[in-house]
Amino acid sequence: MEAVVPRQRAVSGRIPLAVVVVGGDGLVSHWSSGAQRLFGHRREDAVGAVAADLLPVSGALNPPDEYDVLAPGADRPPGDGFAGQLTSGRAKCPRPEGGPYPPGDRGSLDVLWWAYPLAVPGPERLLVLAADASRLGEESGPYERVAPGFALHTEFPEAGRLADRLPDILPHMGPATASRIVAQVLELGYPVLEMSTYARVPVTPDWGVPRHRRRREAAEGPPTPDADAGRERAPAGDRAAAPGHAADLDRAADVERADDLEHAAVRERLEFLNEVSCRIGSSLDLARTIREVTSAAVPRFADFAGTHLRVRMLSGEGFPDGPPDVNTAWRRVWVEHNDEPGRWDDTVPVGEELTFPEQTPFFQCMVTGEPVLLPHIDTALSERIAARFEERDLRPLIGGRSLLVVPLTARTVVLGFMVLMRRPGREPFTDMDRRTGAELAARAGLVLDNARMYTHQQQVAETLQESMLPQVEPRMAGCDIATRYLPGTALGRVGGDWFDTVRLPGSRTALVVGDVVGHGVNAAAMMGQLRTAVHTMAALDIPPAQLLRSLDDLAHEFGDHYLATCLYAVYDPVAGELLISSAGHLPPVLVRAGTGRGELIDVPGGALIGLGGVPFATARVRVSPGDRLVLCTDGLVEVPGEDIGTGLAALCASAAQPAASLDEACDAVVRALAGATAERSGGRNDDIALLMARLNGMPAGDTTTWRLEPTAADVSRARKLVDGQLARWGLPELADTTRLLVSEVVTNAVRHAGGRPVELRLARADTLLCEVSDADHTLPAMRDAGPEEESGRGLRLVSTLAHRWGESHSGPGKVVWFEQALPARAHCGAGSGRPLPGVSGRGVPG
Repeated sequence: MEAVVPRQRAVSGRIPLAVVVVGGDGLVSHWSSGAQRLFGHRREDAVGAVAADLLPVSGALNPPDEYDVLAPGADRPPGDGFAGQLTSGRAKCPRPEGGPYPPGDRGSLDVLWWAYPLAVPGPERLLVLAADASRLGEESGPYERVAPGFALHTEFPEAGRLADRLPDILPHMGPATASRIVAQVLELGYPVLEMSTYARVPVTPDWGVPRHRRRREAAEGPPTPDADAGRERAPAGDRAAAPGHAADLDRAADVERADDLEHAAVRERLEFLNEVSCRIGSSLDLARTIREVTSAAVPRFADFAGTHLRVRMLSGEGFPDGPPDVNTAWRRVWVEHNDEPGRWDDTVPVGEELTFPEQTPFFQCMVTGEPVLLPHIDTALSERIAARFEERDLRPLIGGRSLLVVPLTARTVVLGFMVLMRRPGREPFTDMDRRTGAELAARAGLVLDNARMYTHQQQVAETLQESMLPQVEPRMAGCDIATRYLPGTALGRVGGDWFDTVRLPGSRTALVVGDVVGHGVNAAAMMGQLRTAVHTMAALDIPPAQLLRSLDDLAHEFGDHYLATCLYAVYDPVAGELLISSAGHLPPVLVRAGTGRGELIDVPGGALIGLGGVPFATARVRVSPGDRLVLCTDGLVEVPGEDIGTGLAALCASAAQPAASLDEACDAVVRALAGATAERSGGRNDDIALLMARLNGMPAGDTTTWRLEPTAADVSRARKLVDGQLARWGLPELADTTRLLVSEVVTNAVRHAGGRPVELRLARADTLLCEVSDADHTLPAMRDAGPEEESGRGLRLVSTLAHRWGESHSGPGKVVWFEQALPARAHCGAGSGRPLPGVSGRGVPG
């Protein structure tokens, strides 16, 4: 780092600079290599040492009274004797050993220094630059007006660029410290480091002079070296007696007062912007961010603040493109003021959507992207503005006020604008206020855009996940279902947990719950693929262990990063049993209706889906009508640092508690476990999937099975059997359609059964279910029959008339089934079994 002298001397045009940062406690926090060369102290020895013991810059560390002039009302920075303003000076100190000086030259070192106070948050309080004054040549006097500053050919650097480069200029200084120093230097207008490859610091003739010297020169003119030396030696009384000196002192006092006022205004602006930066953006919630941005301006900066944003942005349509115009819809999202309550509610209500006409300051701001300042709105101006709004009278609210409209911009696009007003009697907005408001809006625009992007991404992710989760029916054949899904809160609202139910032949139901390893959109996408695969294979009636084996193979084809746990259970209400296989998942809980106690089902463990090479086994569990099965993911029971067994025990106890309905039983489990988990771990890190099934069974009178011979006569017999059974169940209105569909399906089975018997089953559950089984393993295919063909229309007829239908392999053969909706009067007594005491017969889906 080097300084540039204003004119060519006996030395080169640049001299090295030492850079030191001193904290509020008076200790050195940064010591550059230039400081080590100049003063002789190593960095490791200097950092943490008392600055006054290392630096001959007492004017900065313990300034005399003539330097110690603060702006009115300004607080002194922490630390003994630190100045609140720019200081500079010249001092003598011993030359260090090993320094860049001729051998044997052990004289004193003449040091020229400049000190810049740092009032930003943080421990740093003083930035000191020092140089070997002897290298400036003999012409430099004790108050040579040279110091680090702007070169004439450089532009004012942006804070971001300077903050990024400052650690390169000042080695071993962290980015946080550099950013704070840059913010202070840029806002107060202090000289800053010129950005260049070698990070040189230009020297200008107007900075570096003590403040009292600059004020005196403003009144008396620049001194000559002799006159300056004489003036420094002259006593104060002699100076006061000089002709015209009183007028000079008055001019100096005016300059001093103006300087102090400007300094106070700049400090106030800095403090306000710093306060706003700390207040806004405390979260990524868009609504909260909007309130923070609007409220930050009142009452310190304005008496009224109203924020308007594009409706398209708020509706989740993405980032708006193109400039706004008279047709752009805006929504007033928040209003803050210190007037009497309710004064603004009718005229400028929050939530109102409107467009802004041309020839108004609001339209001008939003189309140009520049602040619009109206220092005073007189009667004529208020009438002109109000005339553009036909449906409301703005004159009582804007008349006599000072108006400032600032754009909320991100990525060069106007997202909205803020309307700021000051009431009569308060200092009107000035050009400095316009710059301050623009800076406030710039920071607010970035924060709002970040919140908007986060909200949009969350909505996209949640929509993706919700679209992948199934809409589970509350009632299946022989069982009622209730589900719950809770997204995680601490790690985002998107995860890989899922549940599902699948209707199987034989009035059976597949119950599934799984958990993809990881969180976020990738986990949700994996979950969607795995859930679809499970649902597809379940519909083919693949046995549980074989299904998990096939799912594991499929996960390997998806990629090495597909890892998940899965529990797959098949409930047979006719046989009264469960078949359960697990791939590294938590064991399910079974609440026995007879004892009312919850117990973990011992399921043979298997490896996670995606690991491969591990066989899966199946557990067979006998169940009774009224038993409840609870399947969940680990987010419900797992607490970091605690044994998973504790959570499973709590799940057993909670699931066994009496409840008025299956839906309320789910809610009780979630309240008891999810709430406790979030409290103990400081937030729920994982998402939760919960599936609860009440196993009602199938009463003996609600199902019947017939064995048919593969003859045409038994096809006719099947039609008569169906008619009789529907009459006994009180369902004669279903007889015609059911008889026709049974005839088509049984005929097809007889034709392809190869002389082997056919089985026909009717079951009355939540629907009327008909299943036809035969020994042929080939599944029938629906096709278009030609006008001359006598066959090929049966399955199309079934597809047209049945509520739903399907086909799957079953043992050595196949099953073709169809369902019909029951009449409304038949739902009350069919399919739900006997409700448990204290539990309703209706399950509510999650």
